[in-house]
Amino acid sequence: MKKIKAIVSGKVQGVGFRMYTRSQAIKLGVRGYVRNLSNGDVEIIAVGEVAAVNGLVEWAKSGSPSAIVKNLKLDLISDLEEFEGFEIRY
Repeated sequence: MKKIKAIVSGKVQGVGFRMYTRSQAIKLGVRGYVRNLSNGDVEIIAVGEVAAVNGLVEWAKSGSPSAIVKNLKLDLISDLEEFEGFEIRY
């Protein structure tokens, strides 16, 4: 199992990025959440099989069709929060 926190910057708000991220995560079997940050970035917390989480990270490097991803900062995390599925948080 792998758990990551990714901060995605660029034109990633107002372009369906969260919706597409949730769809991709569900397709890959990844749990966690995605949310907009007040500075214009998007945060992704993802947990699942290594290949599935890596697949979501690779997808996020280009993101939704209208997104322009300029940077993706990735950290491994080990907090104890558990997730049932993958949700969009507000």
